[in-house]
Amino acid sequence: MKKSEKPLILISNDDGYQAKGINSLVDMLRDMADLVVCAPDGSRSGQALAFSAHTPLTLRLQHREPGLEVWVSNGTPVDCLKLALNQFFVDRRPDMVVAGINHGENGTVNVHYSGTMGIALEGCMKYIPSVAFSLCDFRADADFSPMRPVVRRVVERVLREGLPLGVCLNVNCPAIPSYRGIRLCRMAKGTWFNECVKEHHPRGYDYFWMVGEYKNDEPEAEDTDNWAVTHGYVAITPTRTDVTDYDYLKRFGATFE
Repeated sequence: MKKSEKPLILISNDDGYQAKGINSLVDMLRDMADLVVCAPDGSRSGQALAFSAHTPLTLRLQHREPGLEVWVSNGTPVDCLKLALNQFFVDRRPDMVVAGINHGENGTVNVHYSGTMGIALEGCMKYIPSVAFSLCDFRADADFSPMRPVVRRVVERVLREGLPLGVCLNVNCPAIPSYRGIRLCRMAKGTWFNECVKEHHPRGYDYFWMVGEYKNDEPEAEDTDNWAVTHGYVAITPTRTDVTDYDYLKRFGATFE
């Protein structure tokens, strides 16, 4: 992409380049920055930080116009980010990485499974300010329009102020026409259960679908992301790439006796 005075943002997702969420995100940010999109050719939900160690990757230009390039890969969301940073940002690093908008919530323990959050964490590990946006609506034709002022406000602030090294933002929005406000939250403690459905194939073998039901293990805690979105608020959770338990280190010291 030609040099410009505008900020430069790298965008990816885990729902695929044709998803309404990522195209809504591009529309929300077009006038704020030059955009490079590098996204999977189809759904890669649940890929987290997975990358392709044994599969050759492809990369093709889908669309180009002033201020916007859209590239498509057969890889994971993290593959897309790695490819884009390696191929398109040799002379200039992006000012920001933005992931989403995901079709479905990525709060609580879902952070560890989410391909959307995998993008933000990968960008963060490259020391690029990174934000992931999700809407609590899995429908392909979900209405992302209420998110527009939130997305623009968050991106504008991060472009202006940056983020601490090792910290990215996980933004989850409820599927409602208007929000009660924006809350900074911690992750709720939760559990997935009934995660496997067993079926029997007509050819004589069993197979399984990975599904599941989610249970909030602290529903009364009002400082969590799950409480916020279920009560009409946008939840922003600052998320670290460093998963060291410093309380444990402080308690037991540097040796393990």
